[in-house]
Amino acid sequence: MPANRRVVVTGIGVVSSIGIGKDDFWKNLIAGKSGISEVDRFDTTPFPHHRAGEVKDFKPEDFLPKTLSGLIGRGSQLAIAASELALKDGGIKIKEIGTDAIGVIIGTTMGESPSIEIIDRYWLKKGEDDVYVSNVRNFPVNNLSDNVAYFFGITGYNYVIPTACAAGNYSIGYAFDLIRRGKKDMFLAGGADPLSRLAFTGFSRLFAMAPERCQPFDRNRKGMMLGEGGAVLLVESLDSAEKRGAEIYAEILGYGLSCDAYNMTIPSRKGAVKVMERAIKNSGIKKADVDYLSAHGTGTALNDKTETAAIKDVFGERTKDIPVSSIKSMLGHTMGTASALEAISCCLAVNEGVIPPTINYETADPECDIDCVPNKARKKDVGVALNNSFAFGGNNACVVFARYGN
Repeated sequence: MPANRRVVVTGIGVVSSIGIGKDDFWKNLIAGKSGISEVDRFDTTPFPHHRAGEVKDFKPEDFLPKTLSGLIGRGSQLAIAASELALKDGGIKIKEIGTDAIGVIIGTTMGESPSIEIIDRYWLKKGEDDVYVSNVRNFPVNNLSDNVAYFFGITGYNYVIPTACAAGNYSIGYAFDLIRRGKKDMFLAGGADPLSRLAFTGFSRLFAMAPERCQPFDRNRKGMMLGEGGAVLLVESLDSAEKRGAEIYAEILGYGLSCDAYNMTIPSRKGAVKVMERAIKNSGIKKADVDYLSAHGTGTALNDKTETAAIKDVFGERTKDIPVSSIKSMLGHTMGTASALEAISCCLAVNEGVIPPTINYETADPECDIDCVPNKARKKDVGVALNNSFAFGGNNACVVFARYGN
């Protein structure tokens, strides 16, 4: 196969707090619907905060046999459901294309963290002899991609990329590389992370969580909201997509990576600048080509300030003309799923000509003086979109999406 093949997105699968499936997700996203609610999954009484982007209406049995859904963790359930939706949306049947024709790359932060909690609970209550082998099998993070492959019978490449909150973008970028180099024609690539007491405790102890809502770029922002979900894109070579007459949502032009090597939790302005500039250079576009930027936009004081400064460093005077929105204002921070959900949002923005809003925006912050598309979606011709993600540990990834035929 020739190298340097063009790569496109031909299928979208979403399980989120504002909708399951592409259509519901997009309808509610551009309507500015919040997916933040009181947590039901576990008792939040010991915590100072009690709200998150929990997926309330997800029923594993809608996608999996009950016998299987009871044996695998919620992270794998979300990954399988999102993969099934992406395959269906893309018109792919594994039996028809062959089990080795497609690969799986899933990004995550916490992996199967609820399964870890079950093990700990049994162990503390009665000792290690009361820990079931089935619980232990659900513990390894590689379960996310392994279970997707097992469920669909996929025998191609299989990876989990655990680069925290940038993992979805890393997965898409790696799928892009492998397809571009002719290693495979298509991949299921994205992210999955379940809400867990472990994640809730961690972010609570970092004093990073807002009590009621997420307000990215607002002067009075109080922090992030935790969320969960599964988001998978069917990423495919253009040759393959055209041959089978697939609908193309967007073309992936390239991506950039950087590592801050600075602080585990504090973002680096230099690292954010590097990742955007590398993504633009690697994609063969100019800064003037960028029509929309999907922000990492967590709603924390330092992250939003740092991201704004980095965007201004990259785009200079043009910053004021580029819409920059954060869909975390609606979904919360879904960890390893976040940038995959935002990648889907970019693809649909490019395809539909609509930019999702940053909701809960009330008061301008002079240190975040960008056009954050406040509170209402905006119709705009989007030829090129950048998707930012900055993770703990300084793992940064930015993917560039473009309208096919742009």
